[in-house]
Amino acid sequence: MTNTTEDRAEDKRGASGAVQSVDRAVSVLEILAKLGEAGVTEIADELGVHKSTAFRLLGVLENRGLVDQERERGKYYLGAGVLRLAGAAAIRLDISQEGAPVCRALADETGETANIAVLDGDAAVNIMQARGAAAVTAYNWLGRRTALHATASGKMLLAHLSGERRERLVTRKLPRFTEHTITTSAELRQQLETAAERGFAYSCEELEIGLNAVAAPVHGHDGAVIGAIGVSGPVYRMAQSQLLDLAEHAMKTAEELSRRMGFPG
Repeated sequence: MTNTTEDRAEDKRGASGAVQSVDRAVSVLEILAKLGEAGVTEIADELGVHKSTAFRLLGVLENRGLVDQERERGKYYLGAGVLRLAGAAAIRLDISQEGAPVCRALADETGETANIAVLDGDAAVNIMQARGAAAVTAYNWLGRRTALHATASGKMLLAHLSGERRERLVTRKLPRFTEHTITTSAELRQQLETAAERGFAYSCEELEIGLNAVAAPVHGHDGAVIGAIGVSGPVYRMAQSQLLDLAEHAMKTAEELSRRMGFPG
C-alpha cells in the first residue's frame, strides 16, 4: 500500500506535534528552574497553552521523575531525575578534564593510542583520546560508540554493571564483527568475571581484524566504575604476549585517574 498525499501530510503534522511537545516539556523544566516551583495555571500561562496541555506535560515529566509535586499546595518543582541527569553529565565532563593529562601520559608511555570510554546506554563511547609516537596514523576513536562485548573498554564497563542490567546486555543478540568476536553469553560472562577479578580486560581482533586493546576501570568517589582507560593498536605492535605488560600500564593509569576523581583507593 502506498502513502497518499494526505497520509504524508498527517505524518508531517504528527512529527511536528511531537517536536512541539518536546519543546514544551523542556520549557516546563526551564520554567521550574527559573521559578523554583509553580502551579499548573502559572506554567500554562508561561507556555501560552491551555491548563490541560500543561497538566499532561507535567504528568509525563512526573512519571519520568523529572518533576515532583508538593501535594498540599499543588506546586510542581524539579525532581530528582534532573539531578541524576545533571550528575551523569558532570561525571562525563569531570572525567574528560581530569583524564586529559593521564591519557596523554599513557599514550607517551606505551607509544600507542590511549582512550577513555564511558558507558552510553548499550555501548561504550570514547570521550578522550591521545596518540603515542607509534600511533601517528591511528584511527580516530573520539566520539565513536563501540560495542561493549567486542572491545576492551566495553567489557570493562560491562563487567562492573549491576547484575540485572549486565545480564540483559549479555543475553541479547551479540553481533559478530570478525571471526574472533565473542557471540555467546556463556563465553562473555566468563571473560567479564575474569576481567573483574584481575582488573583489566582485553580484546584481540574482536572489533576489527588487526586491532588489539586492553583497558582498566576508572572509579568515582563512591567506588562505582565510571569509565575505562586503555590502549589500542595494531596486532604487529600489540601482540597477545605484550598485552599483560600494557595492561599494567593501563591499570596504573586508571588508579591515577580514579584518585583524581576522588576515589580513595
